[in-house]
Amino acid sequence: MKGTALVTGGAVRLGRAFALNLAELGYDIALHFHRSHRAAQDTLTELRALGVQAEAFQADFSQETNFEPLLAAIGDRLPTLRVLVNSASVYEAAPLCKTTPALFEEQFAVNLRSPYFLMQAFARVCQSGNIINIIDNKIAFNQYHYSAYLLSKKALAELTKLAALELAPHIRVNGIAPGVTLPANERTPDYIQWRIQGIPLKRQGKINYLFQAMKYILDNDFVTGQILMVDGGESLTNVGKNAENYGLGGG
Repeated sequence: MKGTALVTGGAVRLGRAFALNLAELGYDIALHFHRSHRAAQDTLTELRALGVQAEAFQADFSQETNFEPLLAAIGDRLPTLRVLVNSASVYEAAPLCKTTPALFEEQFAVNLRSPYFLMQAFARVCQSGNIINIIDNKIAFNQYHYSAYLLSKKALAELTKLAALELAPHIRVNGIAPGVTLPANERTPDYIQWRIQGIPLKRQGKINYLFQAMKYILDNDFVTGQILMVDGGESLTNVGKNAENYGLGGG
């Protein structure tokens, strides 16, 4: 076995997919969840069917600030922790003028503060390994409609670079920024097609593309401080309004 990987938010959606992929790669899985107890148990069953050890650990990241006890509990039940995947996230759209203090605090607590102090605890307890932060390709844009959420993810991207410098050479820190891959359930087919119009490769992403990015990061031990945009080129499309064709009827 390759040791243990801690996947936060690992019971559902992208976190669950990353946990299953890491299990297929031979990692035992420490599965963090908050409210999704039933989903966590179902995911544990799937993980164990892949022949690895897997245990679930509950924590409310909107409140938690000390993560060393969590890592100690993981160490008591599973082999050496080698990988931390910061996948837990909360997402709520609101522009600056409609963002409440409660919304702001939750977005930053889960999306930035928790990864920050989990990385700190990982560095202290494990002293070597890999950290992978799951970000969002929206960091390439200034979509103020997602003010607190997007600001928290932009800060996580900067934290990824800062931590890569501080924790080298024994811990590598990288990020994956997905594009349109696993939209929320309320997103309609029309919405997906609308988004695809803005993607240069003209298709929706697949979970397997994110797995390939994760495996690349884990396998290439000369890569740190990088954020892999896995988004079909969508993050490249912000040209700007004032270009060379001034006076010619263009933008």
